[in-house]
Amino acid sequence: MYTQEELTEALRQIDSTLHKLKETLKTLEAKDEPGRYKSQITLAKRRIEAFTIARTLIEREMTEG
Repeated sequence: MYTQEELTEALRQIDSTLHKLKETLKTLEAKDEPGRYKSQITLAKRRIEAFTIARTLIEREMTEG
């Protein structure tokens, strides 16, 4: 398995990436023609969901492990 330090670092990296993705999503949705960026918006949303799931699973591992 992974050490607590490895899991903590993984969470830190996920949080950083989530922050950047959320800012990117805000920027894309605020564009004059957000429809032009539909695929990028969808991709950002899917990545946010995936990283959120990963974060939850890591937190669970940290408390149960």
